[in-house]
Amino acid sequence: MKARSRRYREKVEKIEKGKLYHPYEAALLIKELADTKFNETFEVAFRLGVDPRHADQMVRGAVVLPNGTGKEVRVVVFATGEKAIEAEKAGADYVGSEELAEKVREGWTDFDVAIATPDMMSVVGKLGKILGPRGLMPNPKNGTVTFDVEKAVKDAKRGKVSYRVDKQGNLHLVLGKTSFPVEHILENYQAVLEEVIKAKPASSKGRYLKSINFSSSMGPSVPVDTSVTRDVTPKDAA
Repeated sequence: MKARSRRYREKVEKIEKGKLYHPYEAALLIKELADTKFNETFEVAFRLGVDPRHADQMVRGAVVLPNGTGKEVRVVVFATGEKAIEAEKAGADYVGSEELAEKVREGWTDFDVAIATPDMMSVVGKLGKILGPRGLMPNPKNGTVTFDVEKAVKDAKRGKVSYRVDKQGNLHLVLGKTSFPVEHILENYQAVLEEVIKAKPASSKGRYLKSINFSSSMGPSVPVDTSVTRDVTPKDAA
């Protein structure tokens, strides 16, 4: 097991053992502990009461963060004709069809989101071994295979994030940057929380939200009270 630095251990000591923090308290603590020289990513991790080995308990989808991710999102669109023009007008960084697919086949993956019109999936589908492992494969379930190219591009640019539960029932999503005002972090968290709850499989029995933790890129995690699912920002918060 990797030894933790003294600085990291000092941060851990500021987290009260056994306490489940209100989301507002947890967000403030994460911001306090994020003292590196770069702007760390603020993340949330869910442990869900599902068994992803069963297809009917797979939790996946996408959600638009109200305040974005804090990162400039590079979007490629596989489309032709009017849809290609629509993608360019919507702000896509790269637009193309077979020639764009060939560029990806040659190893280029310098983008964050890939969108495709349904008629292009016969071309894009052949890129599965390249895009799949990187989480870049267009999928109708998260809105990246669509003829509504304008909406898909704008959503991606605004901060649409995809999610998919792993084999252990864990789900990780970005909530922004530690430089965000705490209210913006919590607005993003509320949107994600509502989406994850809505995505609960009907076949999932027992406790669904087993645990929730906030963390930053370089800091320890802070356990969040799973019972607080509404009004995560206290009305009297400054």
